[in-house]
Amino acid sequence: MEPSPKHEFWLRLDNAAKIYPAIQDDELTSVFRITTILKSAVKAKELLEAVKTIEDRFPYYKVILKAGFFWYYLEHQNKPIQVVPDGLPLCRAFNKNDNLFRILVKDNKISVEFSHILTDGTGGLEFLKSLLFAYFEKCGMLTNDPDHLYHLPKTLSREEYEDAFNRYFQKIDAPALKSTKAFHLQYPLGGYFRTLTATIPLHSILQPAKEAGVSLTVYLTAIYLQTLQGIYENLTILEKRQAHKSIRIQVPINLRKVFPSKTMRNFSLYALPEIDMRLGHYSFEEILKTVYHQLQLQTDVKLINKTISRHVSGERNLMVKILPLHIKSLILSEMYSLGTRRYSGVVTNFGKIELPQNVSAQIDKIIFVPPPPNRRLKVNLGVCSFQDQLILNFGSITESRELEKNFFRFITSRGIPVKILSHSEL
Repeated sequence: MEPSPKHEFWLRLDNAAKIYPAIQDDELTSVFRITTILKSAVKAKELLEAVKTIEDRFPYYKVILKAGFFWYYLEHQNKPIQVVPDGLPLCRAFNKNDNLFRILVKDNKISVEFSHILTDGTGGLEFLKSLLFAYFEKCGMLTNDPDHLYHLPKTLSREEYEDAFNRYFQKIDAPALKSTKAFHLQYPLGGYFRTLTATIPLHSILQPAKEAGVSLTVYLTAIYLQTLQGIYENLTILEKRQAHKSIRIQVPINLRKVFPSKTMRNFSLYALPEIDMRLGHYSFEEILKTVYHQLQLQTDVKLINKTISRHVSGERNLMVKILPLHIKSLILSEMYSLGTRRYSGVVTNFGKIELPQNVSAQIDKIIFVPPPPNRRLKVNLGVCSFQDQLILNFGSITESRELEKNFFRFITSRGIPVKILSHSEL
């Protein structure tokens, strides 16, 4: 629906967002965070002015979740965006009738948290960039381009809030391939979501990845699989018999790099590289080769088209359309539960965050925190690179730090330095 001059409109949930209202609760919040650590304390007056400057540019984010008879939808709520003090817990759930994103500030940190109902990491980052540009302009560090709102055109386009899955939908009659249940960590739950953040000099990890002929995403995914393999191999004989043998990692793929799209809503799918422990021990080089080829295959545009077709066809099915919302929610919740049985962990590489030099010079670090994992996965990993740093953030709901320790031990064993950040550095 085209927004009116006052941007009073409503939106259907995009294809990827439809599952989140059915599964989210106070623990499984579906909320991710992007934190910017500045080199100086945040100026409250200038930040509030910056928020006021940009908020009308993003009407598709100033919405609340509403329940219809057949589907959830997003309804515009023309209230000022609130800036709130930062604090624990991270990535907490949104209350009913809240906007589905928040801006948080503390000392020298500006953070945004978004529900995946609204957007994915790319959309969240674009909003944060506009906020940072506006903030530094208010601080007298930038000159605003009159034709753009810092980095986006000032005129809102329909493409920004469209469901890109529907735009690129092609009807393909091809059933999904079934996969086996995956190995999962058996650590006891810790009761709350906590994070562990580390930095690596970017060149020191790009070099071995380049020498191996693989991308950074492939390299990090292979390390994660190597770490899970070590945990599996240290199980008792009885535990191995009971454990599933496929170790499989979910790797989000930004479809904007596959299809030309300016959407600021969700537009991502997932690849699932794996190793099979029934075949014996894998060397790291074997894992690298396996992950590389599986990602090459699974990100082929024809296979992506097939996946989009399967997802969109499901919501267009007449039988699905006429089901009441509470029945749809039960089905979607069960689909999510079945889906998470298929992978052992998540590695989200946000990629390199590029900002103009006069902006990036004011920033020390940018940290991406993916949504809290569910009770089956227990741990996930979010990664981004900024300037000369790779910043890794493990999110966990377990008492154990074994996975994180083994992950970083493997990295340092290959001569790559790792620095674990203390709370005072975050």
